[in-house]
Amino acid sequence: MRLLPRYIVRELILPFIFALGIIVFILFINFFLRAVDRFLGKGLDLFTILEYLFLNLAWIVALAVPMAVLIATLMAFGRLSEDNEINALRSSGISFLTILRPAMLFGSAVCLMLIFFNTLILPEMNFHARLLAGDIRKMRPGMDIEPGHFIDNIPDYSMIIRGKNGNLMEDVRIFSKESKEVQTSIYSKTGELSTLDDAIILSLYDGEIHELDLKNFSNYRRINFEKHIITIPADDLMLNRRDTANRSDREMTLGLMVEKKQKYAERKQRVEERLQNTINKVTGLEILPENFADAQKMLNRYKEEIKQDTSLTAAQLRLKERRIRSLERQAKNEFRLIGSYIRSGNKYAVEIHKKFSLPIACILFVLVGAPLGTLSQKGGFAVAIALGFGFFLIYYIFLIGGEEMADRNIVSPMIGMWTPNVILAFFGGYLTLHSVRERAPISMKWPWQNSTEDNEPK
Repeated sequence: MRLLPRYIVRELILPFIFALGIIVFILFINFFLRAVDRFLGKGLDLFTILEYLFLNLAWIVALAVPMAVLIATLMAFGRLSEDNEINALRSSGISFLTILRPAMLFGSAVCLMLIFFNTLILPEMNFHARLLAGDIRKMRPGMDIEPGHFIDNIPDYSMIIRGKNGNLMEDVRIFSKESKEVQTSIYSKTGELSTLDDAIILSLYDGEIHELDLKNFSNYRRINFEKHIITIPADDLMLNRRDTANRSDREMTLGLMVEKKQKYAERKQRVEERLQNTINKVTGLEILPENFADAQKMLNRYKEEIKQDTSLTAAQLRLKERRIRSLERQAKNEFRLIGSYIRSGNKYAVEIHKKFSLPIACILFVLVGAPLGTLSQKGGFAVAIALGFGFFLIYYIFLIGGEEMADRNIVSPMIGMWTPNVILAFFGGYLTLHSVRERAPISMKWPWQNSTEDNEPK
């Protein structure tokens, strides 16, 4: 029996590598075509470009691996079924579950490797990719000037333009930085930018220069010009690597995200305790409403009770009503803050669950792909990619939808990120159960099979 597991795994490895390479190539080309504009006119060396592309391979691989597992399973079991090898194994007394077991072990091995990759390697590569993208964006900023937006990363100057007609900038205004002893303001009707290997050339036309001595305001000079050229050395615009501790949720390891989630939970608890203490002081009630609407109902009931209390003087009644209004404003702000903490905590909880739900899908895709491949009886790449892409697209739509709903606090992070896997598990279990019973739950006939059957003698 040891020969069969090795044979099944060997049938899966080559299609997996082939499918992974094809999917990564397609996604990478799509990313490269969208990112190529970021490199143009930046004067980047080849090593920096290759580093940026390599760092962005991380999320592509994380997305491609589950789909590659599904396609490899469809191809392997489709070929085994097409060549009647599965029927031969079954006739030898080997059940479908025994045939499926090596594929499940293969999916589990890929799942463990993907969990390691998602929790440790992917966050670091995402983090450095974002830093490098920001540093590249700051290089030679003239290429990215947009009308109506200040450009502050030009050395010694800030710049804004009103409009742009092709390469010609209109109504250009340039201001020297505050560290200068002389405040310089430059106005021109038009301007152009050109780049050299070692400098950026800013050519301004038909304008004036205003210079003001910041130590002696009476020392002021105005210069009119038809053409004025500002040369900015490229050394000041070279790629400067940043090292910052600020990370987004997709750039954090598992430990960092758990720590962040706990911090938001602690902040939420402190706000709830503060609000409950205030409610107790004002109303004497030891109740914390679930939301602001419940708090309003509770305060309205308490307000009606004190109005009916004849033992209170008019001054005491006004004082209590003033405290209730103050408590209502505080409750509104506190519940808004609690909601913000919940959403922030959910963001990290969603990412934590996602780092495990997507790898677990590798095992479930084997559970789905093996029966489907057996039913299709076709081991070609075209059939596998058609079925695999369809199922993965549906799964990914559910995954993204669950992530959005969890981020908006509509559902819990666990439900949002694991519901697609539960649906996939039910569907895969249904297909596997019928395959074990040797009953086809889905009749899969291809057009060429129908034409062949019609031509057979009756």
